[in-house]
Amino acid sequence: MIFQQEIVISTPGRSTTNITSEIQNLVAQSGIRIGTCHIFVEHTSASIMLCENADPDVRRDLETYMQHIVPDGDPMFLHQDEGPDDMSAHIRTVLTNPDLTVPVSAGQCSLGIWQGIFLWEHRTHKYHRRVIVTIQGE
Repeated sequence: MIFQQEIVISTPGRSTTNITSEIQNLVAQSGIRIGTCHIFVEHTSASIMLCENADPDVRRDLETYMQHIVPDGDPMFLHQDEGPDDMSAHIRTVLTNPDLTVPVSAGQCSLGIWQGIFLWEHRTHKYHRRVIVTIQGE
């Protein structure tokens, strides 16, 4: 069986948004008990990640590190059509991932106690991000 649905996540700008509950709700809605759940963001300046869900300092530290290795407005970037965060956001997405696949067991994503699914917005302005969730299994 295959189940697919699009969800829209509103972001406040550069940040991480925990989407675990939305994903778990879709898995439950699908009726699939065992299989896989694939999450894909349809944008070139946002990522999907599996990350620490208890201590927000982990995600702040990831952002600090990313700002260090891919600073906004670096003069070496030619592509800055939409502002100084434009090319850095694209690089961040390439360095991370626009998608994630997790196993489904007993009708839910099999996540460790400290794991959460996050949308990582790389642009500094707020956006509405389309996320496709595909659940396959039985």
